[in-house]
Amino acid sequence: MTNLQAITTYTNELLQIELFQDYCPNGLHVQGRDEVRKIVSGVTASQALIDAAIEKQADVLLVHHGFFWKGEDPRVVGMRRQRLEALLTNKLSLVAYHLPLDAHAELGNNAQLAQVLGFDIKGGFGAKGAGPTIGLFGDLNQSRSAEQLAQHIDTALGRTPLLIDGGSDQPIQRIAWCTGAAQSYIELAIPLEVDAFLTGEISEPTVHIAREMGIHFFSCGHHATERYGVKALGEHLAERFQLEHEFVDIDNPV
Repeated sequence: MTNLQAITTYTNELLQIELFQDYCPNGLHVQGRDEVRKIVSGVTASQALIDAAIEKQADVLLVHHGFFWKGEDPRVVGMRRQRLEALLTNKLSLVAYHLPLDAHAELGNNAQLAQVLGFDIKGGFGAKGAGPTIGLFGDLNQSRSAEQLAQHIDTALGRTPLLIDGGSDQPIQRIAWCTGAAQSYIELAIPLEVDAFLTGEISEPTVHIAREMGIHFFSCGHHATERYGVKALGEHLAERFQLEHEFVDIDNPV
């Protein structure tokens, strides 16, 4: 076992949370028991994930999407009350890292997605304000047509992507990507002279941008693209502090 504060202090420094202008707090969201033996990790602090962590007798629930987002109703009522009650009653700590976990060069969502899909990272793009870059760009391990890449993504992620064809018949070699809801980053990717852009979500304007700018667009699912960073972080912390760790995937089709 180790101390909760030691884990959060280490992780805050590892992910350099002070560098990011984020939409939510990063680090400890809900304080539970001081001594930690087991971490359960998952993408979003939903009731289903909280219940699973309690069932598995976790001391810390580590997530990418936590609580207290800017602009949301701050009152502790309804769904929020139920979630907080479950955490507090069971002395289960909630620890969350958003943009810092997207951006980390080794454990981050974008770096981990590159490993899963076989992308060779060449650089980053898309800084939030004065903070670090979030997205990445690089090369495929082998050139593919848009349809072949869509099939590769389907196989690797277990999720069929939505492909917006950019109109080019040339094989895709260079690609930019940013996990989650980064569809607006397609405009930041275009100057990189990439053949395609990949993210989790899509909006109505994205289709027109892709077609008119001649860049293939892959929408692969917000959840599906962000499973890998929090899992890697949980495994890292378990090894660093000699803890138990279990990743729980609460399926989300979006």
